Amino acid sequence: MAGQRTSTTPTGIRGGTVTLAEAADAFLSSLRAASPNTRRAYAGVLDRLAADLDPGRQLAAVPGDEIAGALRRLWGGCAPATWNRNRAAVVSWLNWCTQKKRWAAPQLPGDAERRRENSDRTRALPRGRVERLLSRRGIPLREKTLWRMLYETAARASEILGLNVEDLDLEQRRAAVRSKGGDTEFVYWDTGTAHLLPRLLRLPDGTSRASGPLFLASRRPVPARRPAPRDICPHTGRGRLGYDRARILFRKYTATTASGGLELHQLRHSAATHLGDQKVPLQLIMAKTRHKSPRTVMRYVQPGDEAVAEVTSLLGPNRRTH
Repeated sequence: MAGQRTSTTPTGIRGGTVTLAEAADAFLSSLRAASPNTRRAYAGVLDRLAADLDPGRQLAAVPGDEIAGALRRLWGGCAPATWNRNRAAVVSWLNWCTQKKRWAAPQLPGDAERRRENSDRTRALPRGRVERLLSRRGIPLREKTLWRMLYETAARASEILGLNVEDLDLEQRRAAVRSKGGDTEFVYWDTGTAHLLPRLLRLPDGTSRASGPLFLASRRPVPARRPAPRDICPHTGRGRLGYDRARILFRKYTATTASGGLELHQLRHSAATHLGDQKVPLQLIMAKTRHKSPRTVMRYVQPGDEAVAEVTSLLGPNRRTH
């Protein structure tokens, strides 16, 4: 019957009968060489897309317009960068289906094109605003620790959310993360994060979590959506906090009447800008953010108003001494 899975795996399935879920599973299985964060990001996009369209539908029977419609429903209201990132994941999947597997697959129509990402100098927040945000009362411990850690490490949100407790070196205030290229690198934090982490790891009985995801979801996963064992806390049974949920909560807690809230990546950009404002050499900022190209870092390291005002004093008349 149309819409039912014909096999638990896509092996041997011809393009005319492969379902959305089977095609997504096959694509994700091909990403063995990619980093866990990359595979997790692709899985999140394709799982949500398939759930919106019905995972049991045949891939070849889904028009490109329906794929585009699902993209708009799920991410049409997001920032251009988020739309472009998720759209690119879907395009990569569809191209892989047609080019690598020779399956009949839809293509996105022209009206679902990439969106222009404007260069926005305001993505970096003033340091005072960051400090007020990170010290606000009423923010749950999990969110407060995550935000402080993102700012002090200047790391990508996906890297910090992908951390396990066993990745932490609390004494040295550092953790090993998997970078975008798949390499293992260290991120470092300061006293703010160091004070919060032990509280985050503490269990109700007074002991501390020793393994499993660092940042946990609020509830245990339902059986149908149970993640991989690596993403389940052995102490609480709760799953790893996902990027989408963390992003939504950050926007919720930072929303004002004048704006719809901030984005998590602004903490990373703000950290780089604040280091630049304090005249930290570009090479050190590159080491902190772990960017490989000075050109990339210079897009984020844009002096703020305070730094511009300070350097302006160098252009004034020489002060006479009496």
